[in-house]
Formats: sequence, structure tokens, C-alpha cells
Amino acid sequence: MAKQYDVAVIGAGAAGMMCAFVAAQRGKRVVLVDHAAKLAEKIRISGGGRCNFTNINAGPQNYLSENPHFCRSALSRYTAQDFLALVKKHRIAYHEKHRGQLFCDDSAEQIIRMLKDECDAGGVHWRMPCKVAGVEKGDAGFRIETDGELILATNVVVATGGLSIPKIGATDLGYRIAKQFGLNLIETRPGLVPLTFDGPSWQPFVPLAGIALEVDVETSSGKGRNAKRGYFREDLLFTHRGLSGPAILQISSYWQPGTPIVLNLLPEVDVAEELISSKTTVKKQLGNILSQWLPARLAEGLLTANGLAPDARLPDMADAKLRKLGDAINRWAIVPTGSEGYKKAEVTLGGVDTKELSQQSMMANKVPGLYFIGETVDVTGWLGGYNFQWAWASGFAAGNAIE
Repeated sequence: MAKQYDVAVIGAGAAGMMCAFVAAQRGKRVVLVDHAAKLAEKIRISGGGRCNFTNINAGPQNYLSENPHFCRSALSRYTAQDFLALVKKHRIAYHEKHRGQLFCDDSAEQIIRMLKDECDAGGVHWRMPCKVAGVEKGDAGFRIETDGELILATNVVVATGGLSIPKIGATDLGYRIAKQFGLNLIETRPGLVPLTFDGPSWQPFVPLAGIALEVDVETSSGKGRNAKRGYFREDLLFTHRGLSGPAILQISSYWQPGTPIVLNLLPEVDVAEELISSKTTVKKQLGNILSQWLPARLAEGLLTANGLAPDARLPDMADAKLRKLGDAINRWAIVPTGSEGYKKAEVTLGGVDTKELSQQSMMANKVPGLYFIGETVDVTGWLGGYNFQWAWASGFAAGNAIE
């Protein structure tokens, strides 16, 4: 026999559990449905197992969306400090790593347990593992067909996440539900993902796998009002297939296929100026000079890639060649051939078009009672706790708005 609820939340991740407990603690009868056998696997593996659960600097400027102003309302009504108060209430020890990133001292399991305890305190009903076969809307509300039972609900909240990391259960269910009800979707693609490079021009850099250093990275795409420019100073990591590390994960969300990213491998040094001005006083080999600033293997690889011998002496070099070398280090423009895809992406860009939703409640404008929150929506944060903060804020907005 079908059971009736005020709210059915589909997806028991960060946003789903947040929404469920907020609604339940307001007196709503809530059921939380998830197809996974293990609760909140994405929280569990985040932050190296310690969960970078928010960023104290989180604001609209840290998010990408076709409508960058959409997230402003939810983020202002449930801030990083609000979530931090919840963490403190549960006596979870935490620390700030850098740039406002907050992590558990112990384990991501503490955040999962905290959210579950809050859900249980509100009397949330759990259906796990439980696969949703379909959602229909009738005069009396929604009918949710599952592999276990028929669920009837006045309101449905879709918190199914994106397509990233399919091995832990990511699916396109949220997007299918949105399409079914006639909602527009912004094209999805992997975000916060390593970039790959193929072809002969990348061959000199393949042996550099494992080298890491702090760089400036930027890219631009689009023109006029649609222009998007990303710029970050973060750590870069050379891999066997291309580039990774926080700098690349950040810029990948702004990068468009076919366009270059520009790297400054020595943000604090004007290489050409330093080399040219030192020609008369420094008799060293180029490789030795660059090794003062860069890892030796990288210095040698950059010289080789630019047709210069590492043992060439600085006084013997023409100024034009030194300027070219300076550009190759301070303004290295390269075009990725692709990315590592959803299997390595931390988030999914795109999703349910924010024009379809109320920024106050996250409800679909043309489908009363149907809500979309978290990563399912076309709001994507930077690396560093911002996506969790969007999950908490959007979950709170919906959980607090449901009548």
C-alpha cells in the first residue's frame, strides 16, 4: 500500500540530507530515497577523506552559472558561518587549510553522521537502497514509483547530483526528471577535472610527471556579455597524460574545448628580463640558472621543448632567444585536447536551467511542488568547499520553503 508524505527527497547526499532535516524539523513528514546501499559516498571520499565541508569566503563570485546572480539569495540566507555553527553543535573538530577551506580534523564520516542525526531528530523516513523508476504528477501530488513501494508526496525535491564519479553511483536521473516536466537543461560537462594533452608537442613534457609547483593560470572564452575569464594562483601537477593539481582543476571549469590555457610557471620572476640583464655578469649554463627558480627536471624539459640545450651558456644566447624562453615560462599558452572526463571530475557543470527555478525556494516555476537543489542545478562552485556550501544553502532554501 502506498504511503503518503509531505515531502519526498530523491538523493541522500549533501543537499538531500540538508533539505530533508530542515523540512522535517519544521514538522513536515519527509521520506528520503536513495539508490545507494552506502550513505553519502561523495561526502565520504571528499577532501581526502576529511571533507572540505565549506569555505568561509563563499560568495556568488565563487560560482559559475549561465545566471551568475541566481545563487546569491540562497547563499546569503544560509552562510558558511551557519553551517559552521551546526558543525560546532555536533562538536566536530575542524581546521582551516588555506584560502578559507575548512576540513574535519578526523573524518568525513563525522559530517555524514551529523546530517543523519539531524534527519533522525526530525523523524525523516529512510528508503535505502531504493531505486526510483519514475515520477508522475497528479491532482493530489506526486506518485514516485520505486523498486520497493509506491510513494505519494505533496512535494518532490530532486537532489540526485550530477554525472561525476560514476563508480560511486552518479546517474542522470535528476536531468531526466527535469526533462520529463519540460524544464530546460544547460548542457552538462565535467568540471574540476584534470586536462589532457596529446600529440608530438606534448612529448617533451611526458617525463615530467610528478613535478608540482605554484603557478598562475588563466583562460578566456566567449565574447561580450557571455565572456568568461578564469584566473587562479594555485599548485600545478604534471601527470603522465597532461596537467592536474588545484590550478588545473580550477581553470578546467572555465576552459572551453579548442581554446588555450595560459600558464605562468614563475609568477614572481620576469624570466626574460632577469636573463638578459644578467648576461654580462653571470657565466652559468642556462639549465643551472633556471634550476635556481624551477625544479631541475622541469628546467631541463622546458629548455629541450624550446630547442635550447640545457648546457648552453647564458652569455652566448641572443636576446631574442631569451625573450622567447621567457614567454615559454611566463606566458606558456597551450591547448588541451580534452579532459579526464566524468570519471575524474569532482563536479558537473551545467544542469537544470536556473531560469526555470525560484531563487528563493528552488521550486520549478511551472511545476508547483517540484524542487531541484545541489549539483543537479546549473550552479557550480570553485574547488575548496564551495560546492558543499551550495549544497547546504540550496538544501536549506528548499527545506525551509516547502509548505
